[in-house]
Amino acid sequence: MSNAREAQWSPLPKNGFKLNFDAAIFEDLNALGFGAVISNKEGEVMAALAARGPPVSDSEEVKVLACRKALEFAVDARFTELIIEGDNESVMQTISSSQPNRSRLGHLYGDIQCLCTSLQVVSVGWVSRTANGVAHCLVKFARGLVHEIVWLEDPLPLR
Repeated sequence: MSNAREAQWSPLPKNGFKLNFDAAIFEDLNALGFGAVISNKEGEVMAALAARGPPVSDSEEVKVLACRKALEFAVDARFTELIIEGDNESVMQTISSSQPNRSRLGHLYGDIQCLCTSLQVVSVGWVSRTANGVAHCLVKFARGLVHEIVWLEDPLPLR
């Protein structure tokens, strides 16, 4: 896996797809929200996910869970060449590290790294929150969901 630092969204070089994800804790609902979007080299949305999940203890845990959920979604949708981008720099650095993680979230980081091995090409990088806008909108949309919603090559119902 490579580690790339990006300050803003940029189109993909060559073939492949970008997987951007985000998450938030909804304390008033005792839940969290996930959002993930997969786009092609033209920036067109190929697939997206919005879902709610159980409560978590902190922002690192919510971002790691969001990455795992987004990656599971991408693998299930049969995307095999991905640039994975999230807006938590520390989490993205830990995911791209080849060292085992022995923290309380090490098993989740391990799951993500295992999922990455099923991809043909993978790159992990940080992206600023402003460049992660679609995934963030999906998180806000997830606040009102009971069941997860998946879009595959359909327009997103966001406003």
